[in-house]
Amino acid sequence: MPCRDRYGYALTTSDEAARSYRQGLLDVLRLRDGALSSFATAIVLDPTFALGHAALALLGHEMCAPVDVAARLRQARLHARRATERERSHVHAVEAHISGDPRPLIDHLAAFPRDALLLSVAVPTIAFAGATEVPEEAWAIVERAAPAYGDDWWFTGLLAFVRQEQRRFDDAMSLSCASLAVEPGAGHSAHARAHAHYETGDHEAGLAWMSSWVLGDGAEIDSLSHFSWHAALHELSLGDLDAVRRRYQNQLQPGHALGCRALVDSGSLLFRWALTPGARDVPDIAEVVRVTGRETMVRPATPFLAMHTAVTHLAAGDAGALDELRSWAAGHAHPTMATVVSPLAEALGMMARDANSAAADRLAFLAPSIRRLGGSDAQREIIEEARIAALLRADRWDEARVLLDARLDRRRSPRDELWRERALAHT
Repeated sequence: MPCRDRYGYALTTSDEAARSYRQGLLDVLRLRDGALSSFATAIVLDPTFALGHAALALLGHEMCAPVDVAARLRQARLHARRATERERSHVHAVEAHISGDPRPLIDHLAAFPRDALLLSVAVPTIAFAGATEVPEEAWAIVERAAPAYGDDWWFTGLLAFVRQEQRRFDDAMSLSCASLAVEPGAGHSAHARAHAHYETGDHEAGLAWMSSWVLGDGAEIDSLSHFSWHAALHELSLGDLDAVRRRYQNQLQPGHALGCRALVDSGSLLFRWALTPGARDVPDIAEVVRVTGRETMVRPATPFLAMHTAVTHLAAGDAGALDELRSWAAGHAHPTMATVVSPLAEALGMMARDANSAAADRLAFLAPSIRRLGGSDAQREIIEEARIAALLRADRWDEARVLLDARLDRRRSPRDELWRERALAHT
């Protein structure tokens, strides 16, 4: 009888390697530490296991894990020849995704919807940046897969995240709570709930729940810094900068983060914190740059990471690094790198040189395209905040107030109210 993965697909490998692979997949789905080790163990036990090599390549590409991505892809491609049709399709989808072509991954999921690792990769979540240009494409992939999963706790959490992206916050909360009732430590479900609290301006309740969860059922989560970031975002929105400082010192210093998390969580918080009215003595972002590493800071693997790299360079005041990023992205094969990341780096470079009015105009032009960078609304919002800062620095107070009014229409935020008061005072 062939070995099978968690969702019933055949695995061309030994029983021992399949067991390690299943554990690695479960760790990814639960957002637990150990996936990298489990997948590595699988290929030690069976060096001809194509999906083990492909899984490691994915973690190296998406999470900045210490993996030789090119070598793992070569081995995956070589050994997929002896594997099943589903495994060959899986390896081809991974290779294409890493090279910037999402179509094979989307086609693969249409044929094999219970391939949970690749479904997770396709959707922008806490674990992966996503494989589609706009959120609606990712939503459609999840909706098509729903009949294949039933009431599976992991898929329920994934669907909850989609519902909050669709601004169906009551549905998102119900689904996330149903999943957490089955698996209290379910990271995707907790993540969806965190977004529902934030997007509805339910800052006090969201902060209380998140602060409790990260110390209880979620204490073993691998991406704990991101949940700490969510808690800090509530504190920032409430204008409690002393709490933000404590959160950063205890949970979000770059040394606590894994790989790209230093950039995505710690770096983005420092940038937004520094923009907040009344902020002072914000820690230097140089440590984020050091921990992230030169390769990601110069050649980010995905548009999502490139967005955070650009913002971090702006926070560091490094106009030269933004010029380098702009030039590199302009020649990239990935269309989003060339058409969104490159002009974004150019706009932020203008801000770094105090050409704030021109930067604000360029960011306004780019605004409809920012969602193509991947990630969540709460993460992409950082570009809107850069635009508000550029308008304020250029003394374009009325335009800044219009943007802040729109944000306050979406949700309550004492921090945005302070920003708006500043704009009104000058008007």
